[in-house]
Amino acid sequence: MLTSAQITQFQTDGFLVFEQLIRGQKLARYIDIFDRLVEQSRATPLGTPHWSFELNEEREQTPDLLHKIQGVCVVEPEVLDLAKESEILDRIQPLLGKNLDVFGTKFFPKLPEGGTSVFWHQDNFYFGTQSEQIISCAIYYQDSDTENGCLRLVPKSHVIGEILPHHSKPDSYGSWVEEVDESEVLDVEVPAGTAVIFSANLLHGTYPNISDRSRYGTAWHYIPGDLALAHFPRGEYEDRHIVRGV
Repeated sequence: MLTSAQITQFQTDGFLVFEQLIRGQKLARYIDIFDRLVEQSRATPLGTPHWSFELNEEREQTPDLLHKIQGVCVVEPEVLDLAKESEILDRIQPLLGKNLDVFGTKFFPKLPEGGTSVFWHQDNFYFGTQSEQIISCAIYYQDSDTENGCLRLVPKSHVIGEILPHHSKPDSYGSWVEEVDESEVLDVEVPAGTAVIFSANLLHGTYPNISDRSRYGTAWHYIPGDLALAHFPRGEYEDRHIVRGV
C-alpha cells in the first residue's frame, strides 16, 4: 500500500506521515484502553516494573503523573492488536518484507501541564546499531500540536552516517542529543489517529505538554523477523512479538 513515490520519500526524507490512519470505533477502542491504563497508574506503586512517572525538580517521581509504560504490549496485551493492524503493517511490509516483528513497545500519555516523552535522539542509539532495517512507528490518538507535545523531527538526518553523541539530562530519563539546528526541524502537528513511520537513525524528539489537554501516543519499532538484535533476541526478549508472517 505504498506507492513508489512514497518509498522514495521514505528513503530520502526518512519518514512518512499517514493522517487519521486509525479512526472511528477502532480509535475509540484504543483510547478507552489507554484511559484505563492512566487510571490504573494512579494505584500503581512507584518502582513497579514497566511503569515510570514524571520527575519533579528534585528528580523524584511524581506518582499522580504517569510518564511512560515501557513494554505496554506486555502490560496490556490488547495493545498488541494495534501493532498488528493491517493499516500499519501494509505500509511497513514494502519496506521490510513479509515477516515482521515489533519490539520496544511504549505508551506515552503526555498528561496535561507537564507531560513529557522524549528529547532529541536517534532510536538506534539505544539499540546499539545503525541498521536501516529498523522502522520506528509513532501513533497519536488525540490531536497533537506544539502546545500538547507534538513530534519534532529533522528530515534527512538519517543519512548522516553516524549515531551522534547522546548525554543524560539531570531532569529527565534517558540520554539525548544536546544541540540540533532548529532551522532544519519539522513540527509534526497532526489529527487524532495519525501514524508516523521513520528510520531509527532519524533525529527526532517532542515538545513537553504545556496545555490542559493530554496527548496519548505509542511508539515501537518494526523489524524483519530474521533480524538478529543482541539485546532483543526473538523468542527470548519479552517485548519482541511476531506481528506478520513467521
